[in-house]
Amino acid sequence: MPRPKKHRHCRQYAGDLVFKPRSIPMSLLETIPLELDELEAMRLCDQEGLDQTEAGDRMGVSRGTVQRLLRSGRSKLVGALLSNAAIVINRGDTHETLHSDSR
Repeated sequence: MPRPKKHRHCRQYAGDLVFKPRSIPMSLLETIPLELDELEAMRLCDQEGLDQTEAGDRMGVSRGTVQRLLRSGRSKLVGALLSNAAIVINRGDTHETLHSDSR
């Protein structure tokens, strides 16, 4: 049995987000789910310029967890771009603590 997922502090979004190639109906696209914690790790490291340790402190997880989130999130994004798939970001689940600050 896997260990329970640790609570992660992530920025809150108004609803589910979908990014897809233009002019292709959603019904014809493969969808790739991007987890909220993967997006938050990329936002903190890639947009805000924090190192993985600082991002982990903000999210309430270890540096290693941030590294795994970055690897999986970036892989999903690049895969979706190269295969013309839709990226679906769900608002969150019960394992994440959401906040709406502008950090």
